[in-house]
Amino acid sequence: MSIYKHITQDWERNRGYTKGKILTFTFRLASLATRNKAAKIILTPYLGLYKFWIEWVFGIEIPYDTVVGRGLKVFHGAGLVINKHTVIGKNVLLRHTTTLGNKGDVKSDCPIIGDNVEIGAQVCILGKIRIGDNAIIGAGSVVTKEVPANAIVVGNPARIVKYRS
Repeated sequence: MSIYKHITQDWERNRGYTKGKILTFTFRLASLATRNKAAKIILTPYLGLYKFWIEWVFGIEIPYDTVVGRGLKVFHGAGLVINKHTVIGKNVLLRHTTTLGNKGDVKSDCPIIGDNVEIGAQVCILGKIRIGDNAIIGAGSVVTKEVPANAIVVGNPARIVKYRS
């Protein structure tokens, strides 16, 4: 994939939403540093700017070395916290004040988010669990157990209310 295609791979999903385009562009540009040592050396000054602007100014924690599939869409973004060991699939939608991470001291025990998943505002997805493809996680949900594909879950603790047809 060319550098241009890499850094603009989320633009189609964020069409009409400039903030989402800027956030995903800056994340993808920073993620180029994970390709090889030379890229990391060249991008080191940018990584510092990324960390300052995205994390400190905008309050969005998406470490540049997080594995994120094509087509990430982020609404608002403020308060978004993603552990770098989380794996995010293709065409995932994230909303503000959401946490994706571990629930203990083991840093690598983080969720795996499937493809085409929609995650509502103020959601916590914690632990070494899998969120199945096409799932919807309702706003304010706390998810600590596996969510099957096509399930719609809500609540604290999250429970399945129905399946997508």
